[in-house]
Amino acid sequence: MKKITLLTLILFVNLLAFTQEKIEKSYKLPEVNIKTPEGQTFNTSNISNNGKPVIISFWATWCTNCVKELNSISEVYGDWQKETGVKLVAISIDDARNSSKVMPFVNGRNWEYEVYLDVNKDFYRAMHVGNVPFTVLLNGKGEIVWQHTSY
Repeated sequence: MKKITLLTLILFVNLLAFTQEKIEKSYKLPEVNIKTPEGQTFNTSNISNNGKPVIISFWATWCTNCVKELNSISEVYGDWQKETGVKLVAISIDDARNSSKVMPFVNGRNWEYEVYLDVNKDFYRAMHVGNVPFTVLLNGKGEIVWQHTSY
């Protein structure tokens, strides 16, 4: 298992380096209200990780590549957390009809990510996301330093 995990991490890092979309100027997340899985309002300005990096992944249950990406990250997520303290925040863009399926979907895969629902795609639009999967990296100050579209 460790061999596969290390190989996956190496491939993921190389892929990120190859397809990276650099952000010339760091900027903060837009302040948008989304929902917790329990239906509570959550403002995206509150996404943080005590001075450590945050990965934000826009995804949907119907998106095959989103699921592949989050499954791949799940295999190495524990190691990443130990090494860097990183936290992954998964933002589901499933619509209101499918939002009740999100947490059973996440729990069925044993993903240990923080999950929020963007059923109206307000955060999605504010971040100028074109397609999912869409990944954003925040530095310890909460500034967007990298983003990428596709698996």
